[in-house]
Amino acid sequence: MKELKVKTIRGQVYQILRGDICGGKYEPGFWLQEKELAEALGVSRSPVREALRQLVADGLVIEVPNKGVFVKEFSLRDIDEIFDMRVMLESYGIQKSRKNLTAVRRQRFFVLLEDLEKSCAAGDMEGYVRADEELHIRIVELGDNSLVESTYDRVRSMNQQFRVLSLASHQRFDESMVEHRKLIHALAVGDVGTAEETVRVHLELARRTIKEQLIRRQAGEEKTD
Repeated sequence: MKELKVKTIRGQVYQILRGDICGGKYEPGFWLQEKELAEALGVSRSPVREALRQLVADGLVIEVPNKGVFVKEFSLRDIDEIFDMRVMLESYGIQKSRKNLTAVRRQRFFVLLEDLEKSCAAGDMEGYVRADEELHIRIVELGDNSLVESTYDRVRSMNQQFRVLSLASHQRFDESMVEHRKLIHALAVGDVGTAEETVRVHLELARRTIKEQLIRRQAGEEKTD
């Protein structure tokens, strides 16, 4: 997915707010107030309002009538729906990889593998998550289907808040590295069956870990209420 240069104020505000939400600056349930955001960003309320509408369309925030706009609090069902879509879209890319995996793309996968290996060895969670995200984007791009890519972009935005949760333990961190290594090597040699099975297992384990973390978080919040 190609990054587009943002030329409008609305577009800049949208990118900033989306990045802040996905990066965890604004936690689930946070009230995004137009006036405060406009003052913080040094812009009028109009581009903030337009950016919030786009974020609603993205599924990252919700608008509650007569109350305001809030960062979406994802349920366990939301997680299931997000990961069901990821499995479908990434499997599609893998199925098309025999035809679309060029030498340049293959080399890019190995560069990403090296980035993942280095980040894992250094315990660099931020670097690992960045490389992990790009790896899965590149897998979807193997489908060479712009509609699939745009759909994945929306799903990816919603998934961003949970990437760190999916690597909550050192064991899961290490397991993820093994899965990524197996996946990239299978893609590189054209073993579509192994690649598809590996990505399914990888995403299922991530889904399970995220749901476990959310359940623990919710239980903790209930104790403090």
